[in-house]
Amino acid sequence: MIPKIFIVDDNPMYAAAIENSLKEFDYEVKVFYNGADLLNHLNENPDIVTLDYNLPDFTGMDLLKKITKNYSQISTIMLSGQEDLQTVVDTYNNGAKNYIIKNDNAIVELKNAIKNLVSSISLKQEVEVLREEITDRNKYSNIVGESSAIFKVLKLIQRVEKTDSLVMITGDSGTGKEVVAEAIHINSLRRKKPFVAVNLAAIPTHLIEDELFGHEKGAFTGAVSKRIGKFEEAEGGTIFLDEIGELEISLQTKLLRVLQEKNITRLGSNKLINLNVRIVTATNKNLSEQVKLGKFREDLYYRIQGFLIHLPKLRERGNDIIVLAKHFLNLFTHKHKIAPKQFDESAINAMLKHNWPGNVRELIAFVERTALMSDSNIITKNDLIFSESI
Repeated sequence: MIPKIFIVDDNPMYAAAIENSLKEFDYEVKVFYNGADLLNHLNENPDIVTLDYNLPDFTGMDLLKKITKNYSQISTIMLSGQEDLQTVVDTYNNGAKNYIIKNDNAIVELKNAIKNLVSSISLKQEVEVLREEITDRNKYSNIVGESSAIFKVLKLIQRVEKTDSLVMITGDSGTGKEVVAEAIHINSLRRKKPFVAVNLAAIPTHLIEDELFGHEKGAFTGAVSKRIGKFEEAEGGTIFLDEIGELEISLQTKLLRVLQEKNITRLGSNKLINLNVRIVTATNKNLSEQVKLGKFREDLYYRIQGFLIHLPKLRERGNDIIVLAKHFLNLFTHKHKIAPKQFDESAINAMLKHNWPGNVRELIAFVERTALMSDSNIITKNDLIFSESI
C-alpha cells in the first residue's frame, strides 16, 4: 500500500517545497491551502497530515482536535513558527506525533519525521495482518510480545503444532527456545502427555546416553536399579533436545538411529523399546558450519531440520522489550511480596537503547535485580543496573 500524505499550508511556495522534498519516496501526496478543503477530503483516509499552525479559516490546533476526535488513525505533524513551550505541550496533548518549528531546517526535519512515521505505520499494519492470521492469540499466553517478529514465530507454531513433524528451533542463547517448544507441545494433539526438556549442554558427556536412554540394573558399576531415560519419560508426548549442537559425534550416531528406527535400547539391555514421541530440537550454533568442520553429522543435520523456526534477538523485537520488562516486573513484585512498581519514561528509553546481548534471559535477571534494588515504586533510569558487557 502506497502511503498517503496530506500537506496543509496556505503558502503555495512552502507547500510546494514540502511536496518536492518527498518526491524521492513512493508516497501519494496531496496539497491543501486551507482547513476546509482538508476536512472535505479526510474521508480519503490519509496516513499522515502535516498541519500549518496558522491558516486563513482554521488554526492548526482546531484541525488537530477534529482529526484526533474523528480520525484517530491519522498521524499528524504540526508545523509552526511559534516556539512557545505551552503551545508545543498542547499540540502533543491533543494527539500530534511531532511539532516542528518553521526554520531553515524545518523541511528536512519534516521529511525525516514523515519517513519515520511511514515506517512505524507500515510496521503497525504488518502486525495487524499477522495478528489476524493467528486464530487464537490466547493459546500462546506463555509467549509474551506484540511485535511483528514474534507474530511471525506464532504463525509458524500455528502451522506446525497439530502435526508430528520434527521441529528445529534456532536462535541466540536466551531468546526463549524452550518456551516456543513448550507452546508447540501444549497446542498439539499430544498436550495431555509429558513434555520433557533436556539441555544437552548441561549434562556431562559420559552421562548423556544414560540420561536419554536409561539403563538396566547392573548395567555398570553403581547401577543398583533400573532407570527410565528421558525418551521413555516422554512417551506419547514431546521431548525437547536443547543445544543439540553440543552432542558429540558418537552420540549423534545413536540419536540418528533413534530418529530412523523409532526405538531405543537401555544401557545393559538388548531389548528394543518402541517409541511414540515427538522430537523438537534447538541450537544456538550454526549447524551447517559445524557439519563443514566435521563436528556434526551431515545426515543428522538434514534429518532434524524438518520444520525450522528461528527466534529473533530481543533487540530486534522493538517495544517487546518494554512489554516483557513490565510483565516480569509484575511477576517479581508479586513473587517477592513487595509493593507494585513501574518504569518511568527515562527507564523505558534506557532499556530500549540497551543492546541486550543475553536476550530475554538477561532481561529477566535485570528486571528482578532492579525490582529488588529500587527503593521507590517509580523506577527511573538511575535505578537500572545493567549487566556488564562480556
